[in-house]
This record gives sequence, C-alpha cells and structure tokens, in this order.
Amino acid sequence: MNGVHLPEEYEPLVPVEELAVRSADGIRLHVEVHGQPGAPTVVLAHGWTCSTAFWAPVIRRLADRYRVVAYDQRGHGHSEVPPSRARYSTRALAEDLSAVLARTVPAGERAVLAGHSMGGMTIMAAGGRPEVAERTAAAVLISTGPGDLVAELTVLPPAVRSRGLRRFLHRQLLRSRMPLGPVSPFSRMALKYATMGPSSPAGQVEATARIVHACPTAVRANWAAVLERLDVHAGLARLAAPTAVVVGTDDRLTPPVHAHRIVAELQDSQGLLLLPGVGHMSPLERPAEVAAEIHRMASAHLTAAPAASPAPASAVPASVDERTAVV
Repeated sequence: MNGVHLPEEYEPLVPVEELAVRSADGIRLHVEVHGQPGAPTVVLAHGWTCSTAFWAPVIRRLADRYRVVAYDQRGHGHSEVPPSRARYSTRALAEDLSAVLARTVPAGERAVLAGHSMGGMTIMAAGGRPEVAERTAAAVLISTGPGDLVAELTVLPPAVRSRGLRRFLHRQLLRSRMPLGPVSPFSRMALKYATMGPSSPAGQVEATARIVHACPTAVRANWAAVLERLDVHAGLARLAAPTAVVVGTDDRLTPPVHAHRIVAELQDSQGLLLLPGVGHMSPLERPAEVAAEIHRMASAHLTAAPAASPAPASAVPASVDERTAVV
C-alpha cells in the first residue's frame, strides 16, 4: 500500500484452530486459537476498530508456551455485524466474553485475560459475572479506562483551552461517520498523532492503519456511541481476579489518569506498568513489554504455567508497585 513495508511480525498469523461462537443474543463471533494445544490459556480481547490481527506481535511472543485465544469483537474482523444499534452495549461485550470463555476454557480450568482499550473495558464490564470469574485466573488491562473517556481525551492540542469546547470537539471526533477510505500518507500521519507515540516507526503505523481502516464505518460509529457514555466502574469494583494495568505515557485516547483510577478501584492490584513515550496502541508499539506482562501474570497465577523465562527487570518486576519500563 503506497510503498510502505509491513514488517513480518505485524502480519496476521494463521491460527491452529478457528471457531464460530454464538453470543447470548445470537451474534456470531470469530475466534482463533494459536500456540500450544494443552498449554495454559491466555485470552486476548482487542479494542475499538481493531481485530485479532492487532495481537499478532504479542501472540508471536506467547505462542511457544501458551494456548492463545483471540477473538474479534462483534462487528469487527470476521465477527458478525450487529443488525441494530441496540446490539451495541457494554452488556453485549461482557456476554461475548462469557461466550468465548465458555467455549474455549473447559469447566474447572482458568485463563489469563488480557484486554486492550475496549477489550479492557470488556473485562471490566464482565466483572462480577460468576461464569467469567470461575474461568479467570488473572487479568491484564492495557491502555484502557472505566469511564469519562470524552472528558479525558487529549487528542486536541493544548491551545484549545476551553473545557466545554474541547469536550464538544472530542465528542464529534469520536462520533464521526466519515469513511476512512484507503490508507494514505495523511491518514497515517493523523492516526499516528492520535493513537501512537511520536517515535513509532513507519511499519507500526502501517500495521495500525491497515487494521483500523478495515473496520466498517457504521461499526466504528455505533461503538463510539457506547464509549462516549461508558461507565464500567461497577464491574471494575467487582473484578476479583489479580489484575495488572499497562499504559503508555503518551496515550491520548486513554491517558494514564485512567490507569491510576483503575488501580485505585481494583480489589487485587498487581501493579501499574508505565511505558515511556508509548501511545494508545501499546501492544503494537511495545509488544515485548506487553507480552512480558501477560507472561508475568500467567506465571504467577496459572497453576500449570511454565516457569518464567529471563526478562528485563523493568518488564518483569519483583514487586507490584508502579514502575516504568525502560524502552
């Protein structure tokens, strides 16, 4: 596409198994299984406008020791597009996760759940659901927030000082039904500014652009309406599993203020990992650090998880306090 090379680690992977899972309201979800059959299970939930392809560089780092399950959120990737706006809700997100876990995590077994952005909101929305809790050993919430998303967006430059005007303009950006069209130099530049750190290389930007541009306009807009009024604090408070939080210091969509709030509300916080200079797309921008954090939680909380392999102390710390990864 326009001569930009996509590095191999961002190319979508061929799963060892593909499943079609029906959610509570009948929506068909596309589910992929990667890695090692019979190994401890990690379940990945992607964010708004993304797909299972978003997790490719993380899956590559986990697949040698885990059975990795990734699914397309409703309307995204190969999952069914809901027929009406009523089928877009945080309840639907929680029910979709519940259906995926019931199909992919056998009764009596548990998995580590990792969610990026809307995927993290999915895990929070499902907090307190017994059928989810009984299959959850631990969780990792990545670049996400429990509410007040529009109020905390930092996409607009500081020159727009009026809080009311900033909220109005951010809401319009979030709600936009403008088709993204083909990936172009301008769209790459805009997407990088809004969603990635300033040092993100062209290959990462290209991977992000291809994934985001593939999301149907109506799906993007309908989920934006849900995110605009998002409030999953109640589910977050009921999330009992040990939970780690990850955020980039340059995240404009879910700034670190959200991560701090999540940590404060968790029943069992396992620490906050700050990634310097990283934007909202942390699993694509720093897949090694994100995969290491998922591995840290799996090693600690999955009974059958393999022993931790050597990793930088900044990525796999001995404590669960706030820390900063050296990147």
